[in-house]
Amino acid sequence: MVRRDVMVQATLQLNKLPTIEDAKFALDFNIQNEIKVSAWGEQVESAIDAGKVTVPTCICLDLEDLKCFEPVERQYERWGVIFHNSIAIQPSNPAFPAYSGLTVLMGAPKSGFLEATFLQPVNSVSAFVTSSQRLVLSAYDRDRQLIAQTVLPSANLANSDSAISPNTLLSITGNNIYSVTFCAFDGQFTLDNFRFCL
Repeated sequence: MVRRDVMVQATLQLNKLPTIEDAKFALDFNIQNEIKVSAWGEQVESAIDAGKVTVPTCICLDLEDLKCFEPVERQYERWGVIFHNSIAIQPSNPAFPAYSGLTVLMGAPKSGFLEATFLQPVNSVSAFVTSSQRLVLSAYDRDRQLIAQTVLPSANLANSDSAISPNTLLSITGNNIYSVTFCAFDGQFTLDNFRFCL
């Protein structure tokens, strides 16, 4: 049963994502069986019949109901994720465009670092990233042992000579991921459409 008094904004998906390493996925967000949950309006819009709703397999955080410069930590806890060293911004610098909407996450107050901890283990994590430096996404198990890493090899700011476009989909997969870190040593980066799958 879907609750209608949800207090966070997220997109819950009931089907598995296409392979998130596939470049075509970055262009295709017309995913079926999607439930949209609004932070402030007490409505749930569903592309499927309410009678067929089961536990979602993927959750995508839209971020649009966050206030600019709001520290982000436990706003999405009921969806299973807690952020550390994270702030919501609406970038005024055109080098850091949002992928969708206006709001993105940025590592702050410590620049160049952001962590997400999951209340239950997940198997994949992705986000659209724009960075001023090489960016490393690392996944860890319950004991903080490294499971996997993936890298954005260089800066991908908008209006730059970078061969990598801004808002590149960075994704990581592994069994029993309990936390991920995004790290751009001595740099700045933004995340949009943060998504994780159970």
